Amino acid sequence: MSSRWRTALIAVALGIAAAIPVPMAFAQGVEPLPDDRGALDAPPVDPPLPAAPAEPPAIAPAQPPGRPPSGLPGRLAEWVTATGDNDGMPFMIVDKLGARIFAFDAGGPFLGSAPVLVGLAHGDDSAPGIGNLKLSQISADERTTPAGRFVAGFGDSDGHGTVLWVDLRDAVSLHPVMSVSPGEHRSQRIKSADPSRHRISYGCINVPKMFYDDVVLTALAGGGAVVYILPDTKPIEDFFPAFAAAGGSREVAPSRPQMSSADLLSDPPDPVPVR
Repeated sequence: MSSRWRTALIAVALGIAAAIPVPMAFAQGVEPLPDDRGALDAPPVDPPLPAAPAEPPAIAPAQPPGRPPSGLPGRLAEWVTATGDNDGMPFMIVDKLGARIFAFDAGGPFLGSAPVLVGLAHGDDSAPGIGNLKLSQISADERTTPAGRFVAGFGDSDGHGTVLWVDLRDAVSLHPVMSVSPGEHRSQRIKSADPSRHRISYGCINVPKMFYDDVVLTALAGGGAVVYILPDTKPIEDFFPAFAAAGGSREVAPSRPQMSSADLLSDPPDPVPVR
């Protein structure tokens, strides 16, 4: 083949290559260069979103310590709330036979319960003049915790700081367990499941220190409270006639004088010993 023919064929081949469209070049395995939008016009990929923070576990509201009341204490609590017999103050119910105390907010919500120590002797009245006697002068049969409705307030005691006076005249207070005599074993007695073992005090109501600090002091916040002490020898109507007449549900006006904690402690006597 002459050089002229070779030159002509090369020119023709170059012309054909120049005429091949770009898509055909792709089809023949030539990799395209990416343009400004990315290879093959692929949609942009957003960066991964950060993982959502784990929600903290739900915290259940704290439950009041101790079991709520049932039976007679439960019905009395319902009646107090329904009638407003507590005069807008927190209130507590002491069940001497069951050796237990139940505390409630002014509006009726249950705040907690705990075991109690009460008077050594069964009986629902304080001995006349007992508030002025020394402990050594009080006989065993006089060591009773009186029943009834009391407006309690805080006040000084003889040697034990501030306590909740339930009946200041007869020196009946509510306070944490404290030892009057090592032989009484009060700290052990209050843990007993036998209510008869809880009969030991000179008339005062002893409660666990944790209950006193966390429930009594918190609920009262330095103010007063109404304390209902259920009888253990006399009929309920002797002390709570309105509650008995109402059957624990019907609102009946209380047949008793009204007294505030300010009245109770307006002119307190000299500090008296706790019992």
